[in-house]
Amino acid sequence: FFGGRLYLTGLAGHAWALDARTGQPAWTYRREYPSGMVNCCGAINRGFAVLGDTLYMGTIDARLIALSVKDGTVSWESPVADASKGYSVTMAPLVVKDKVIVGVSGSEFPTRGFIDAYNARNGNRVWRFYTVPAPGEPGSDTWPSAEAMAKGGGGVWGAGSYDPDLNLVFYGTGNPNPAYYGQDRVGDNLYTSSLVALDADTGTLRWHYQFTPHDLHDWD
Repeated sequence: FFGGRLYLTGLAGHAWALDARTGQPAWTYRREYPSGMVNCCGAINRGFAVLGDTLYMGTIDARLIALSVKDGTVSWESPVADASKGYSVTMAPLVVKDKVIVGVSGSEFPTRGFIDAYNARNGNRVWRFYTVPAPGEPGSDTWPSAEAMAKGGGGVWGAGSYDPDLNLVFYGTGNPNPAYYGQDRVGDNLYTSSLVALDADTGTLRWHYQFTPHDLHDWD
């Protein structure tokens, strides 16, 4: 709620601006999705972020879009991931200074999770943090192979938070893939089922805590 309006998102790429006093719609937005998407768990959307006169929303076809507060027109659209491989964006974005930060859903498929930051003005990507490391990176010794890491899951679908004094963003990460079978991913499987703290300006990992090493129960 701000400026006398309620701004809401719903299933299947719907969004509304409602007059807070009367409930009458000021505008509506509906996204048309392409064919060929692979989605696990419904056309979920967990809400907007806002900065100035712009609203930010993730989509089931793994895009980040910016909508005008005034009339719901699209200011820009940025591809986050390939929806045909099981990626989607279901979380509410987080605005930190001049950046819009989002993560991807899709740990039910052979995907590699990540968190992105985009320039709030033009949608250009500023940084990316992979929640499953590449070979040779810190944490890669908790995976048995490059193949396991490339499809290791670790989606980030829950809302993040920001500490301005530390300039850190905090995110919980999702389950490893496969979710219930661990023989193909022997090890702790960082940074899945963890809390990660990232530098808000660069996306650099400052620290992590793994709640469930080698998660076999889809606890996230």
